[in-house]
Amino acid sequence: MYPPRIGLFGIGLDAYWPQFPGLKDRLERQIQTVYERLNRPGIEVVSLGLVDTSAKALEAGHRLRREDVDLVMLYVTTYALSSTVLPVVQRARVPVIVLNLAPAPAIDYASFNRLTDRRAMTGEWLAFCSACPVPEIANVFKRAGITFHQVTGVVDDDPQCWNEIDAWIDAARVLATLFHNRLGLMGHYYGGMLDIYSDVTQLCATFGGHAEIVEVDELAQLRREATGIQIGKRLAEFCEKFEMEPDCDPAELERAAKTSLALDRLVDDHELGSLAYFYSGTGNQENEDAMTSIILGNSLLTARGIPVAGEYEIKNAYAMKILDCFGAGGTFTEYYAMDFAADVILMGHDGPGHIAIAEGKTKVRPLQVYHGKVGKGLSVEMSVRHGPVTLLSVVENTGGKFKFLVAQAESVAGPILQIGNTNSRYSFPIGARRFINEWSAHGPAHHCAVGVGHIAPKIEKLGKLLGIETARIC
Repeated sequence: MYPPRIGLFGIGLDAYWPQFPGLKDRLERQIQTVYERLNRPGIEVVSLGLVDTSAKALEAGHRLRREDVDLVMLYVTTYALSSTVLPVVQRARVPVIVLNLAPAPAIDYASFNRLTDRRAMTGEWLAFCSACPVPEIANVFKRAGITFHQVTGVVDDDPQCWNEIDAWIDAARVLATLFHNRLGLMGHYYGGMLDIYSDVTQLCATFGGHAEIVEVDELAQLRREATGIQIGKRLAEFCEKFEMEPDCDPAELERAAKTSLALDRLVDDHELGSLAYFYSGTGNQENEDAMTSIILGNSLLTARGIPVAGEYEIKNAYAMKILDCFGAGGTFTEYYAMDFAADVILMGHDGPGHIAIAEGKTKVRPLQVYHGKVGKGLSVEMSVRHGPVTLLSVVENTGGKFKFLVAQAESVAGPILQIGNTNSRYSFPIGARRFINEWSAHGPAHHCAVGVGHIAPKIEKLGKLLGIETARIC
């Protein structure tokens, strides 16, 4: 586990300190306040305090490099020279967020103008002067080719401001997780689905992490090693996590339990944080037996933060992992049908689902055939929890560059297709007709990930940290 590290430093001008007694101490207290607001479980904040000279700036840059920070928060406390900023971010070489935070919503003008000491008045004004150097800093960053982002607001009692800062921190957390994620690739692409074929090297270059090739034969071998006691415990877990339909064959449940246990070992042995898979196993009974009993085990993995994407949809494994890291879940989906009467789109997919974000308990149904695939067996049927949802697709553009495609919608109640698949009804603020046209115009693969809650602003921030485009439909 590698928690994200955030570098924090405030800036000021050393010429002010002898001129305005108490100003430096006041600004340092504000930096400490911001540090305390940023510091939280699962985050490491490296505070450099107040940087007020170019020499200190160079030293701060070296330290941030040594501390291996993922993100820099630059707190503008008062006017400061841009030469106290540039060396820090140049050396750190990570995304920078400029915090233009005032100490209060407004100067107390009446009290200010009652001051009889003009020096004290100037010192008080300088304590509120955070906006002054922001254009200068932006100018230098632009000319130096440094990407930056801004948050403007108040140190205390400003929910809008701090919600935005929190979103940046959440994005940094996801960024760090992606960089250390090990993605398992088991099997091969579903033949003919040209839209899902991906450049794995470019995915690793864009998002970080490692792609680990794992063999279906290994999964089959691990199934053989499952003991009766282990199988019994896994069957009990199935009964706890799922709602079993009466026609589920006990032999099929045992087959699924053996595969689920093997999947857990496969994930542990290779330290996987996500998985994309597809394999028919035709001509090899053990492999086919493993792949046709994989859905329940993959659903359990997905629910515990190891998202599993079927049909070897590697891009969607990334989308699911991102949503899950944001705490939104992230279940595999595609378009099922348009319901023009209700102005909703039915969406879902065969295979595993994210049962932790289901509306009610996920059902297990036996299928006589896996449509478009080899074999038969148990499958899961669930709808995504009713309420706000976010759709995310990782899109591969012309030239091999990636971007995010995102939309916010509502998962709504209503009839679904009881076919043993994940499926839900989604209502879009721009209407179903317009949504499907605008979404498809960006050229995504036909799969996407769906998570609970409206988190498009957080995904947009992650895109900025990664340096990739985010297209938002609604």
